[in-house]
Amino acid sequence: MKRDQAMSKNKSADIQLLRDPNIQPTNDVIAAILGEQYAAYTQFLGMLAGSDVTPQWRYYTDGKAWLAKGLYQWKSVRGTDKEKTIFWLSMWDGFFKVSFFFAEKVRVSMQGLAVSENTKRMIEDAKQMGKLKFFPLIFDVCSDDLFDDLSTLIDYQKSIK
Repeated sequence: MKRDQAMSKNKSADIQLLRDPNIQPTNDVIAAILGEQYAAYTQFLGMLAGSDVTPQWRYYTDGKAWLAKGLYQWKSVRGTDKEKTIFWLSMWDGFFKVSFFFAEKVRVSMQGLAVSENTKRMIEDAKQMGKLKFFPLIFDVCSDDLFDDLSTLIDYQKSIK
């Protein structure tokens, strides 16, 4: 059974890690958490380097966990430093999650992206977050199978004004 099928049947068993504010998410800590899937994480970091997106870890007291913000930083035409959060990354038992939040107004244009049918279905089916005009796309990553879609979504998120 594929991981995404297993995950959909057993979501309640997922355990978010990196909950201790005193234990920073170093490469050694992340390697211990992910085990064999650490290779996918390092490949993901390599992919990010090519897209000018840098993960910045911080402990968030509201969620009581360490999260990495995928930040895209650039200089504007006038030389002003700009930055944009592209995604959020969290560590789970045996995998990591990459979470995007897109404005509802771009949903239709996202259907034209060169992504898998599964991701297109996720875009179509994602529920708007309460009164906020955003919808989430959350990927459970344990291999490089999703990297093409993630790369496309990262580039798309960077292009949105």
